[in-house]
Amino acid sequence: MRRRMGAIAAVAVALAVTACAPEEITPASVTFTPDPVVTRQPVADPPEDPIPAVAWPLTGMGAGEADPALLARPSIAIKIPNDGSHSRPQKNLEYADMVFEQYVEAGIPRLVAVFHSNQPEEVGPVRSMREMDPNIVGSFGGPLVFSGANPNVMNYARSTGQLLIAQDLGDRGFFRTNDRAAPYNLHVTLATALEQAGDSPPPPQQFNYAYPASLATAALEGTAASHIDLRLSRYGEPGWDWRADKGIWTRTEFGEPDMTVDKHQISATNVVVLLVKIHDHWALPVTEMIVKDRPGYVATGGKYIPITWSKAERTGKYVLTTEDGRPVSLAAGQTWVELIPNEGVGASGAHATFR
Repeated sequence: MRRRMGAIAAVAVALAVTACAPEEITPASVTFTPDPVVTRQPVADPPEDPIPAVAWPLTGMGAGEADPALLARPSIAIKIPNDGSHSRPQKNLEYADMVFEQYVEAGIPRLVAVFHSNQPEEVGPVRSMREMDPNIVGSFGGPLVFSGANPNVMNYARSTGQLLIAQDLGDRGFFRTNDRAAPYNLHVTLATALEQAGDSPPPPQQFNYAYPASLATAALEGTAASHIDLRLSRYGEPGWDWRADKGIWTRTEFGEPDMTVDKHQISATNVVVLLVKIHDHWALPVTEMIVKDRPGYVATGGKYIPITWSKAERTGKYVLTTEDGRPVSLAAGQTWVELIPNEGVGASGAHATFR
């Protein structure tokens, strides 16, 4: 009996121990996912400043890699004929930074081509000076190259202080070619003209430029045009066609491409049309260039705007403003300036049309 009670007690103790034993716990399966790795992108470089630190003054094109001696040289303005097959094609006209087209006797067109950033070996043909030429180029500071002039015109030009280089003055650098008859075969060597320029300064900037070109005033706020139709007279009917693929205006004469001797079609980034008054003086038509608030147009980037232009004095720069008085900016590049009569001699029949 005592042995049975002991067995029962032993079983009771075993059960009690079993009941008090901790329950075996299987830990839950936990998957740890670390935070994603943050990939830091490098900070983008700021956009390149479109404004060149150094620019050619007559084109606005960057000149940071140009030889400082070339930047410091004077510009050279050359009188060039532009009437018919005996004048065209011209030699190296495509290198001019700026070209002015003017009305002379009977409406014959002449050019004043200004070379600075590119000065080719030679340019031609070279023709005679007119009274307005010292006023056209007076703001550039460099020499005016020509051949021949009316005595009254010559005296006036000398009185202005304009540096003159001319074959008939005994100056060097002129030569004749064998491909045309005189007087349309006279050329000039630019290096020799430059030697005779003395201490003439480099040209100051003539126009304002916008960077990038899309911010040029006409390109930004002008009216779209793909063609400019101009008429100086029955001897001069230039046209300009917009080439969007090249970002330039290409020039025609009487509807045909205006080509140089080396088969380059004349082109320009900007076409500036200045409407001018022409009067008789010494029996010659003279374009007024010292003016205030004359009308005109600027064409850039396939668009055009009406403008007002002024030139306060012979050596003063050209000032272009919008019709409400804001400064006009061009795109950097070559510029052609068309002096189209709208008052006085030659005004009848002359026009500027954009379409």
